[in-house]
Amino acid sequence: MAIVRWDPFREVAALQNRINSLFGDLNSETGSPLTTASFIPAVDVYEDDKKVVLKLEVPGIEEKDLDARVENHTLTVKGERKFEKEEKEENFHRVERRYGSFYRAFTLPTTVDTESVDAKYEAGVLKLELKKKPEAQPKQIKVNVEKKLAA
Repeated sequence: MAIVRWDPFREVAALQNRINSLFGDLNSETGSPLTTASFIPAVDVYEDDKKVVLKLEVPGIEEKDLDARVENHTLTVKGERKFEKEEKEENFHRVERRYGSFYRAFTLPTTVDTESVDAKYEAGVLKLELKKKPEAQPKQIKVNVEKKLAA
């Protein structure tokens, strides 16, 4: 069983994503079937001793349409998935994929070195690695045990 750090705002963020999704669904149903609606890409966030990693699912988005920035310990990722206008709109039977722009913002812990960010985009996944500051990384402390001789 994995131990997961408790985050009191995780449920609030999940609720916000559900509400945004609900309103997005309602908006797309009231407009034309080809109305582009914004979407919220799924993200995984995890960390180890040396870095914090974010993986965003952004398939169908070109690298030039992605923008990731770090400012004041806030990581923002913006992008846009454009609707392919090559097909004739009247030939579509169903459009379920989301198109439009998105914006995600993440507050970074103070242990992260905001000057050391690595971004890779592969197979529709944007991977951002943020290294931790050297002072935030765990240090091994050797414990010396004294042995007493019996008298």
